[in-house]
Amino acid sequence: MSDPVLQMENVSLSYGAESVLTGVSLAVRPGELTVIAGSSGCGKSTLLRGAIGLLRPSVGTIRLLGKDLATLDEEELAALRRRTGLLFQGGALINSMTIADNVALPVRQFSRLPDSAVDSLVRMKLAQVGLEDAMHKTPPELSGGMRKRAALARALAMDPELLLCDEPSAGLDPVTAAALDRLLLDLRAALNMTLVVVTHELGSIDAIADRVIMVAGGGLAFDGSLEQAHRTETQVVRDFFARKPALAETRGRSILERLMKP
Repeated sequence: MSDPVLQMENVSLSYGAESVLTGVSLAVRPGELTVIAGSSGCGKSTLLRGAIGLLRPSVGTIRLLGKDLATLDEEELAALRRRTGLLFQGGALINSMTIADNVALPVRQFSRLPDSAVDSLVRMKLAQVGLEDAMHKTPPELSGGMRKRAALARALAMDPELLLCDEPSAGLDPVTAAALDRLLLDLRAALNMTLVVVTHELGSIDAIADRVIMVAGGGLAFDGSLEQAHRTETQVVRDFFARKPALAETRGRSILERLMKP
């Protein structure tokens, strides 16, 4: 069996004296699409910050792409992060720059490719998310769904081995969110990536998850397959999945049809 791309062993994460998560142990295998689920404020995003070294654990060990984060200096940690992609919840695009320039930003910062190669790469990444025709627009000119796809293209710019997504469908209507879910699955298959997606959206979890990790009560309440999550007797998981998903039937539409909607 392949080594985990992300592994935590008895990890505790806190902000100063405020403890957020304790005793977290998990392992994400190559090629998996793992959903980190839980209610708002339970520590999902904190777990993601720990995974890429933005938050150091007070206890325990975190290994990313085989490297113990505690043994790395800032330069080594930055190099390791370049092998991962991060889709921020709000997109974090620069409004004064075109979509093409936003996507090109990490490539120009971390590679020595000539401008012609960068331009070709940017076109390819935007084409992968259905935005090639919008490359000269700025983020304020795009809809919420299009901005999320542009941010996704930027997260993919350096061909990451692991893609981390923080609430990718937050703020999107159900149809647009469903299109983004399908796009993540298509990209995972096409690019042979491992994905970790933080979300509390039931429709997204059912649509994309191979595996579900539930965060609750300051730690992990569940870790197993999507099928096991639906069958578990763990009350906090049962309560979470008992909520009614919105417009789940829209998730059957074709990817091309949904991507045509901004």
